[in-house]
Amino acid sequence: MEKPFWDHLDELRSRLMSCLYVLLGTSVIGYFIRLPILEFLKAPLFRALPLDRQHLYFTGLFDSFFNHLQVALIAGVFIGSPYFIYQIWAFVGPGLHQHERRMALPFVLAGTVFFFAGAAFAYYLVLPVGFKFFIEFGQPMDMPMITVREYFSVLFRLLLLFGASFELPVVLVLLAKVGLLSYETLRAHRRTAIIAITLASAMFAPPDVMSMLLMMAPLYIFFEGAVQVIRLMESR
Repeated sequence: MEKPFWDHLDELRSRLMSCLYVLLGTSVIGYFIRLPILEFLKAPLFRALPLDRQHLYFTGLFDSFFNHLQVALIAGVFIGSPYFIYQIWAFVGPGLHQHERRMALPFVLAGTVFFFAGAAFAYYLVLPVGFKFFIEFGQPMDMPMITVREYFSVLFRLLLLFGASFELPVVLVLLAKVGLLSYETLRAHRRTAIIAITLASAMFAPPDVMSMLLMMAPLYIFFEGAVQVIRLMESR
């Protein structure tokens, strides 16, 4: 029996509150392991800085304290990501056929793997290239003096952005599975998708050509891969 619209909203609110409680718990865990995480997150920048300049500065009295809380929160997002992805599936799942609901575990696993893969891609490839470019871009006498707030703001934005953007193939396959997309639709709008990927990369990647290309390339590959997976699904 189909639920009324307000029941869907009530279920959505319930699932969002559940995610919020889990995020609170995982953030507490993240707070206790924040120190090694902080050292890990500083590494891409410090590798691009001279040895005598490998420091982060804070200009506000509370900047360092709030940065520790922010690290705990981001760690909580990553620790709890399998649960958050499952809640998305649990909200969509009742509208699927019985054989489609069996995709719950593959969807959660794929979503988690792609989310972590996107963050790892940003950490190991995009960030080192971007930091090296911008630090060496200035005049020889220019000295970088990077603040805690500035660095971690950029870092967290890129990690979450790349993690979310790498969910593109998972989302496309899911939409095809529920009947909202088809192979013919994606093939007909391939150029539009390429333009959208290019614009998104230009807007959200660091403002240098190499970083933009590093974001565009995997997204386009994922798009084409998802198109072929959907084609195989429909042929079966």
